[in-house]
Amino acid sequence: MIAILTPKDSFFELSRLLREHRIARNMTQAVLAQRSGVSVAVLRKFEQTGKISLESFIKLTFVLGLNERLIKALQPQTQFASMDELLKASEADKPASKNAQRFRKKKVSHD
Repeated sequence: MIAILTPKDSFFELSRLLREHRIARNMTQAVLAQRSGVSVAVLRKFEQTGKISLESFIKLTFVLGLNERLIKALQPQTQFASMDELLKASEADKPASKNAQRFRKKKVSHD
């Protein structure tokens, strides 16, 4: 099944998700508004209608600790021309093993 969110649906979904994050952190609207510098009226309107400026939205996500996740979610996905390119990229993303890291660190003696 393919779900297509309209812009209006997206507004409501974003406001619902941010409200859930606020509640999960035991924050009242007043506390989130004060910490973010967004007025309670703007926050209340956002939670009810999904309408908010981008600046206020980013301020709220910052206080809720969601900015990095939001930015990462908006990163373009890399397209690979072949399976070899995909495998090379996944190898490059793997952290070095602890043994490899240990051998890279050379102790400097101060004789």
